[in-house]
Order: sequence, then structure tokens, then C-alpha cells
Amino acid sequence: MPTFFLIALMLLALALFLCFVIVPQGTVAVVTAFGKYRRILLPGLNFKLPFIETIYKRISIQNRSLELNFQAITIDQANVNFKAMLVYAAFDQSEEAIKNVAFKFVNEASLMQALVRTVEGSIRAFVATQRQAAVLSLRGEIVLHVKDQLDATLESWGYHLIDLQLNDIAFDEEIMRSMAKVVASNNLKAAAENEGQALLITKTKAAEAEGNAIKIAAEAEKIAAQLRGQGVALFREEVTKGLALAVQQVTDNHLDPSLVYFSMWTEAIKHFAEQGQGNVIFLDGSNEGMSKNLEQMMAMQQLHKPLK
Repeated sequence: MPTFFLIALMLLALALFLCFVIVPQGTVAVVTAFGKYRRILLPGLNFKLPFIETIYKRISIQNRSLELNFQAITIDQANVNFKAMLVYAAFDQSEEAIKNVAFKFVNEASLMQALVRTVEGSIRAFVATQRQAAVLSLRGEIVLHVKDQLDATLESWGYHLIDLQLNDIAFDEEIMRSMAKVVASNNLKAAAENEGQALLITKTKAAEAEGNAIKIAAEAEKIAAQLRGQGVALFREEVTKGLALAVQQVTDNHLDPSLVYFSMWTEAIKHFAEQGQGNVIFLDGSNEGMSKNLEQMMAMQQLHKPLK
């Protein structure tokens, strides 16, 4: 009797122990009864019927990531190599979403295969409509296209796509070399155009500066010529006034006006001798020559007198 009681007590303790289930945070447990779905258990301490209800699967509701490496072909037959990271998770903790996660696929490997092939197919379909030159600038458009295509499908599987990152987009080595040559040639072309424009600007500015300098020099020469002419005119005017005054004073003193011309003649000869600096000047120094010069100067004076 005591042995039977002890065995019964042990069985009762085992049953009570099996009644309680601890579900870790970030997961939910799917419970089945005789192979049929019954309910889900949320994180924490839960109660289940021992020997009747069993935990079919523990499902994580945390984010999961997956790396993808695949190749696509553009409309102009260029091979594009993609490296991507996929972030996904269970749609939510609702019973319908958890049932889809638990029962849509036979195992995790089948889910991964379907998910990878679906993402790759969506990206390949988009890239097949683009040219190679445009693919590198379409990262955002590719991600949006994949999300639009996969949201409904993943929701039917109990998942949703959180993020898709295209970490690397590369072409075949031959295409990369040709693209590098195109970029280099475009850079050389731009450099040559810039250099030509700089040279044109330099020459234009130099021509403008030279033209302005010539214009300024011409204006200065014009002003200088005007000033020289005015100076000569003033000099002649003052000389004329001086001669007229000197002749008038000589005449008032009852002297011969030829004395003024004689004085001017001697002063001119003296000036020639002082300023000649070695140049030879031939003058007729005879009395006849001097008389002849005086007569010519007196005759010029008579030309300017008014007729009576």
C-alpha cells in the first residue's frame, strides 16, 4: 500500500510538472492536441493539459536577417552581381499569422528557399527592364519594387519584409573595365573643355587689357599733344607780345627797330652754339649776310603792318 501511494504521488507530481510550460520572451509556442492545432502560448508561464496538448513548434517573433548573392541580366545583356541583406519577421503575434508561420512550410529550409527565390525573381524581373548604365542609380527603386511585389505574398506566409539592403552592385570584370574607360574619357573631355574655356577667358581678358591700355595711351597722347600745342601757342603768343612791346619801346625812343631783330639774331646764334652739342651749323657771318638777314626780318615786319 505505501508503495502504490508513493507511485501515485510521483505520477501526480509529474503530471503537475508537465502542466506548466515556460515560453521565452520573443517567441510563441504553437500547441496541438492529437495532431490538430489548438492554440498558441504567449511568453511567460503557461498551462497546458499533459499528455493531451503538445507543443508543436516554438516560433520566434524577433527580426531575422538573410544574406543573398545572385546575378541578374539587364535589357542590354549585361550581367549584374548583387549582394543584398534581407530583414524579415513574423507579421505579428495574432493567431492567424502564427498559424501561417507554423503550417505553411514543412520546415525552415523550405521557407528560406521560397523566400530567397522570390526576392531574387522580383529583382531580376525589374533589372531585366533596365539598361546597365541606369542600374547603379536605381537602388531605391529596386527596393521599393521588391517590397511592393512581396508584401502580399509574405503576409500570406505569416511574415512581412522589414528591410532590403543592396550592399553591392557590380558588373562583370570586362564591363567594369569598359565603364572605367568611359568615365576616364569623359573626365579627360571635361578637363579639355575646361582648359579650353580657361585659355579662351585668359586670352580674351589679355586682349581686353591690351585694348584698354592702347585706348588709355591714345587718350593720354591726345591730351599731351593738346597740351603741347597749347604750350607752343602760348609761347608764340608771349613771344609776339614781347616783340611788339620791344619794338614799340624802341620806336618811342626814336631808335631803329632793327636793333631788336639784331639782338634776336645774336641770341639765336648764341643758343645754337650752346645747345648744338658738337653739331656743325654753317652761318653767313659776313656783314653782307647780316644785312641781308636784317632786311628779310624788316620786310616781314612790313608785311604785317596795315596799309595806309
